[in-house]
Amino acid sequence: MSLDQLEARHSALLVIDLQNAFIHKEGTLGVSGVDTDRLSSIVSPLADMIPKFQEAGIPVIWTVQEHFARDHSRARKKLAGHTAKRKQVSALAGTWDEQIVDELKPLSEVNPEFVIRKHRFGAFYETRLEMMLKMLGTRHLFVTGATTNACVETSIREAYLRDLDVVAIDDCISGVNGDWEATAKQVWQQYFCEISDSASVSQWVADQREPRVLEYGHQLIMVDDMDKSVEFYTGQLGFTIRPAKPLADGRPFTAFHQGIALINGRESGHRQLDHIAFEVNDVRAMSDKLKKAGVHFFNELHDGPYGLTIYIADPDGTKIELYETGASA
Repeated sequence: MSLDQLEARHSALLVIDLQNAFIHKEGTLGVSGVDTDRLSSIVSPLADMIPKFQEAGIPVIWTVQEHFARDHSRARKKLAGHTAKRKQVSALAGTWDEQIVDELKPLSEVNPEFVIRKHRFGAFYETRLEMMLKMLGTRHLFVTGATTNACVETSIREAYLRDLDVVAIDDCISGVNGDWEATAKQVWQQYFCEISDSASVSQWVADQREPRVLEYGHQLIMVDDMDKSVEFYTGQLGFTIRPAKPLADGRPFTAFHQGIALINGRESGHRQLDHIAFEVNDVRAMSDKLKKAGVHFFNELHDGPYGLTIYIADPDGTKIELYETGASA
């Protein structure tokens, strides 16, 4: 699959239950006879990949499964739950079994607010994950963790049902049975997600960090009579005014939600376009890149109405504004 259509600024990485209970040979699954070498094989690729997400500013969200020794809700069941099929109840609250494995624990502590406790298989079920992803602007969710056929699969299904783009990272997901995993992943690819690998995803992260335009911002048009033009666009075309700060040079202007903005100053015989604006992911790196290419600058890095900004010329001399939202000089 191609990851090119996904955007880093709308992405997050989900790391599911990398806990001693499920990964360490002395954890609950290990002492219950499960092959933890198989389960722990994902620790190394995760340790390599997670910092790349964090350095790129892409949220890395961790789930920690937590159980109580006495669970009145589960005790109501007539049939044995999955916790009763192991030597002990896994990941009891406050125990070593519940903790994230030592190799990854420092990475989970980079952003403690991104650690989510859950009490059942699903990462979304009665947790704050869904609201967190909305607050972060997440549309694309990369999924990793343990175990394949339980917590990972449940979370992938939950994410798909919330209309997220889901990418399962194959070599960063492990389970207790290879045959079960193979069948599960065939079903995932048919219905719920795309499957990639850590090398491809890491390369995608690196590509996303290269300075580039993210999307169209606005077009600034010079007009003879501001009031008359504003009335035309609002009254005749139904445009709506978007609040905006004055330009860096102090000139007032009127911006619209529909993507254009108006400014006084059109002269007879003068072209009407003042400039076109685009949002970029890293305006400082973009500035360095353009300077090395010999591009003409109208204005160097400065605080503009939408963030840290430069103004450059295209080959025909058209003024282009490039800005990074949230950045400042």
